[in-house]
Amino acid sequence: MKFHFFAADTPKAKAAFQMLTKKYGQSEAGKCDVTVVLGGDGTMLEALHTKGLEDTPYYGMNFGSVGFMMNPFHDNDLVESLKKASAVQIHPLRMKAIDTSGKVHEAIAFNEVATLRETRQAAHIKISVDDVVRIPELVCDGIMLATPAGSTAYNLSAHGSILPLSSNMLAMTPISAFRPRRWRGALIPATSKVTFAISNGEKRPVSATADSQEFRDVVSIDIHQSSTLSRTLMFDPDHHLEERILKEQFLS
Repeated sequence: MKFHFFAADTPKAKAAFQMLTKKYGQSEAGKCDVTVVLGGDGTMLEALHTKGLEDTPYYGMNFGSVGFMMNPFHDNDLVESLKKASAVQIHPLRMKAIDTSGKVHEAIAFNEVATLRETRQAAHIKISVDDVVRIPELVCDGIMLATPAGSTAYNLSAHGSILPLSSNMLAMTPISAFRPRRWRGALIPATSKVTFAISNGEKRPVSATADSQEFRDVVSIDIHQSSTLSRTLMFDPDHHLEERILKEQFLS
């Protein structure tokens, strides 16, 4: 089995990289059987976006803080660990944003697409789902659309709902909503097409972020979950992502 090791730029992750590449070798991206990610969830997201690795499964070992998408670090037989591991397939969101100059920006997000006000003034955002206006004007700091895999990240910090991987749903969560004040977000089918239209974007500028890619001064954002793009994550039997997401819903 050929491995490609992808490590965070931290002392512990780099030390593990040196040890594991010495033990197993380092295959080129695109010529490996498995991509082994050493770091935290941010490093995993970076690896998921790296060209050349798309067709390999990803097996993460945690050198970050939470490491929700990672397994515990171990230096025993990786081949045996992968034989016992279970696979989870995740689908990203596709985002198309248009800025005030008319330029189109496209990106994918495995966790969430988020909008955020750029100045002291609140954003005014019209929300449409499948071309039906659901909220004519949300006054807020921002809003996000999260996948099940990303529902325990930024979405959870904004008090959004946690979604099981098998739910076939997306979580739409406002960030500091002012009006409607009591709106806490919505759960929508994964097949939905979502549009966030920014009102008065020149006076109240808004940015759009797809995972780590940010685009400034946007006026409209179209989002849908891709049915053709996917990535495969591998998890130890006692560390399955579906079970971790379920447990997260019962933590105080």
